[in-house]
Formats: sequence, C-alpha cells, structure tokens
Amino acid sequence: MNTLEFRRIPEAHLDRALDLTYLAFEESADAERRRRHRETLLGAERVGAYDGDDLVGMLAARPLLLSVPGGELPCAGVTFVSVSPDHRGRGVLRGLIDELWSRCQAAGQPLAALWAADAGLYGRFGFGAATHVYGVEIDSDRPLALRIEPADLPVRFVEPEDAPAVLAPLHAAHRGRRAGRVARDSAWWRTRTLPEIEDDAPHLSPPRVVTLGTPPVGYAVYRTGDGRDVPGTPDGIVAVSELEADTPEAAAALWCHLVSIDRTERVRAWGRPLDDPLLHFAADRDQVRVTREIPALWLRVLDVPTALKSRSWAVPCDLVLEITDSRPAERLRLTAGPDGATVARTDEAPDLVFDVRELAACYLGGTGLRDLARAGLVTEHTPGAVARLDAALRTEYPAHTVDEF
Repeated sequence: MNTLEFRRIPEAHLDRALDLTYLAFEESADAERRRRHRETLLGAERVGAYDGDDLVGMLAARPLLLSVPGGELPCAGVTFVSVSPDHRGRGVLRGLIDELWSRCQAAGQPLAALWAADAGLYGRFGFGAATHVYGVEIDSDRPLALRIEPADLPVRFVEPEDAPAVLAPLHAAHRGRRAGRVARDSAWWRTRTLPEIEDDAPHLSPPRVVTLGTPPVGYAVYRTGDGRDVPGTPDGIVAVSELEADTPEAAAALWCHLVSIDRTERVRAWGRPLDDPLLHFAADRDQVRVTREIPALWLRVLDVPTALKSRSWAVPCDLVLEITDSRPAERLRLTAGPDGATVARTDEAPDLVFDVRELAACYLGGTGLRDLARAGLVTEHTPGAVARLDAALRTEYPAHTVDEF
C-alpha cells in the first residue's frame, strides 16, 4: 500500500474532488449545483489525501470572519469533508485535519468551525457545539395571536438581486450584537443566503424578501411551496430562512405578514435563536411550537491564548486554566475583565481543568460553563472558580448561527 500524502488540491483536480464528495455522501448533482460547488472550492483552502495518484480524501476551508463577543476573528469554515469508502478507518481524516491545523496556524486563523453531519466524530477532534437553534412551526390557518401590538409599518417586497444592498446594514448591526455570525460579502448573499434554488428543498419557490418600514427596521427571507418533505403536511408552507428585527414589535409585524400569506397553512422556521421573542409574545403556544433544538455551529479553538485575549469579558476574573487537547495541554493564567484580558503561560496549579472541546462550547456564550461542570466535564480545583469564569463568559445575547457553509 502506498503511503498517504496530504497536500493542496490543485484546480486541475477539482472535478475529481467533487466526484469524491458525491461518492462519499452518496449524492448526485446536476450541472448547476456542480458549478456552485466548484465555485465554492475555488475560493477555499483545499487539502487532499492522496494514495499514490488517487485522491482518497479531502476537505476545504473557507476563509471567514466570525463574530465573537466584543469583536470578530478569522476562522476556517471547514466543509466538503470526504473520505473514499474504501479508505475509511485508515487515518485519512486525522491526517487531513492535522494538515489543515498547520495551514490555519500559518494563515493566522485561531478558530475553525463546521456544521457537523457526525457530532460524535468531530468531538474527537476538539470541536464543541458552540451555538444552538430552534425549529419553530406556526399554524397559519388563523391570524397570529399576540400579547403585544405589532409595529404599524409598511411591508415592502425587495427583489432578491437588490436585497443584499438593502439588508446588509441591518444584518451587520445584528451580527455585532451576537457571537457566532459570519461576515457576508456580496457573493455570500447571492450564493448562500439568496440562491435561486435551495439545495435541500428544490421544490420550494425562489427566495422572497420583505422589509418592514423606511428605513427598514426588520426583514424576512422566505420561500413558499408545499410540505412534501414533512409527513402529514400536504398543504402550503412558508419556509423562513431568516428574520431580523430591531424591536419585538417589528418582529411581531413580520411574523404576522408571514402567517397571512395566501394558500398556506404553516410557517416553518428552522434556525431561530434560543431567545427568540416570538416564543414569549405569542399568545397561544399551541399555535406557535418549538419542533426541535439542534446544535448549529461546531467550533474548534486552535490558538487558545489569542482566542481568550480577543473576546470581551463581562466581569473581572483571575484564574489559572488547564486546557487539555489532543496536542500538549496548555496551562494559562487568564486575567480578564471589561477592559480586556491578558493570557500568560504558567506552571501554577490550575483552578480549573477542562478540554478544548468545552472551551469551544462556552467561548461564544452559547453554553454556560456551569452546565458543563454539572455534566462532569469541568474539574474545579479552587472552590468558586466555575462560577467566576461562568460569570465572566456571559454575553447579553446568546450566540446564534444561521449561515451554513
């Protein structure tokens, strides 16, 4: 057997890379979908596993800017992770990830992130579930019952090709409030947020975009169609991919519009934040239901000192942390507060010991450190250390991610 070699996938091998991905995921792609996938790979760092001349594994990493508490950091958006079925269990994925980590270090990317098809697998590589989302369903065979008065502002339709310029300022403002969100350029809006055809639901309409007020104080992106992908839902649905609003009243007005769309009986939104005000101002929780809660963005902290120094901290803390990892553990003194943080390596006894996977879960503010400690995943050597770090990590808004990549 030839020795595996991990190296960059050249542009000349992109068709081979796509064929490998479709084989690994048992999928097929028409010409248009293949063209979009090729465009994505052209703009990404591509790492291949070669067995002789054969491409037997690959992954890609899109260069992202991810919002973190108080700012943003470069992040490798890992995608197209594929291993040929006849090479599984032979260290291909481990080699690909190790090679990617080296490239991330060289590129100055302290974070990596992905959407996990196999959570148990990626946990072994230090990824933690950093954000969670709700799926919500609304019965729209009657007006939306509310406990607040919706904003009395006009709803206007925006053509999808004009939407990025209109929506980008609102999106950027909301992104600044929450960690876990990706900075969007025009290509991202076009190919990821507003594609003509939704890969996972090709039977739905092209995207519809509405704004509320002038200037806009909120917007919604949705598609309409039948519910053939949901057993027992044969009639019309409104599938909401994104809704942002500056106030609860503005959000209420947008939800009322979505519920009022003709020839539909259900509104479904798959990626709502855990603090969605809809769940509180809805007067009838039999009409508005949470259908599921799932992990969204899985985060990997690659450069722990840089990550700790680059986020904001709610209250002061001074603790020695031992962060275990598949690489050598780091013992760090974190001195942090609202004015910033310093991080220094130390040989002092640790106050807290936990894995880099737990650091990833709580870093963006999506999971409480206390919850991880109660699950037995954090070892407290100094009484009160969990409570102090948990308080320092808190954010005003929970982390939220809706952009898949």
